[in-house]
Amino acid sequence: MYLGASLAVGLFDVVSPAAVAWLRLVGAAAVLLAWRRPGRVAWRGDRLWRAGAFGLTTAVMNIAFYEAIARLPLGTAVAVEFCGPVAVAALSSRGVRDWLALLAAASGVLLVSEQNPARWSGTQSGMLWALAAALAWAGYIVLAKRVALGGNGVDDMAVGFVLAAALLAPLAAGTGPVWLEGRLVVLAVGVGVLSSVVPYALDQVVLRRIGRARFSVLLALLPVTATVVGLLVLDQVPGPLECAGIAAVVAAVALRSKDGDEPVAAT
Repeated sequence: MYLGASLAVGLFDVVSPAAVAWLRLVGAAAVLLAWRRPGRVAWRGDRLWRAGAFGLTTAVMNIAFYEAIARLPLGTAVAVEFCGPVAVAALSSRGVRDWLALLAAASGVLLVSEQNPARWSGTQSGMLWALAAALAWAGYIVLAKRVALGGNGVDDMAVGFVLAAALLAPLAAGTGPVWLEGRLVVLAVGVGVLSSVVPYALDQVVLRRIGRARFSVLLALLPVTATVVGLLVLDQVPGPLECAGIAAVVAAVALRSKDGDEPVAAT
């Protein structure tokens, strides 16, 4: 996912963040269609509506996040966006242990984000975009769970991305420069595969086995992963607060109970 984000940054100088998000969506849809080739049943009835809602919500989430990081420091945008999973986890928390896990996860994300570095400043529009991304992320979790349990999740994800790409086709108007250079087309497809196909397909596997609340807490591992990648690949040594944030997230994952988790789906 973070390698995909680094490729996306390379496109920001050529087209707008919203256009990059649309290219990411199209790249992911093309790869998923070629890989999965969803049957006719995936394009009908409740599965079609559910997949469409999921695809559109996911696309809005990515557009809002890209617009946010174009205006705010990455750490700030990540911390604000994490309000979405926090809200989902809070609504499903049942006991003291779960609330402690939620508090530890939120605190850990704030500490890690502050060291990346994040500053609670930026344009008002940037904060609004980050909040929109948080709301869409909450919707993504809810809808991704329904897609995972409602049929073949990865096939429905392919259908949803195709529908979302078609509905958001006006964004293609700003992508002209990309189609004129093969390297940029490859970058766009790479962003789609690394940032959408791989992580969202894995989400479908995980969401068939655990509840939305525990999944939301596990998402706190994302900024921790970014910190670890920075240490191993970029020699960016985390500071004391960042280490405390990582410890808090690990504690949150260990504390979160299995209440509300679904039984393992048959394969």
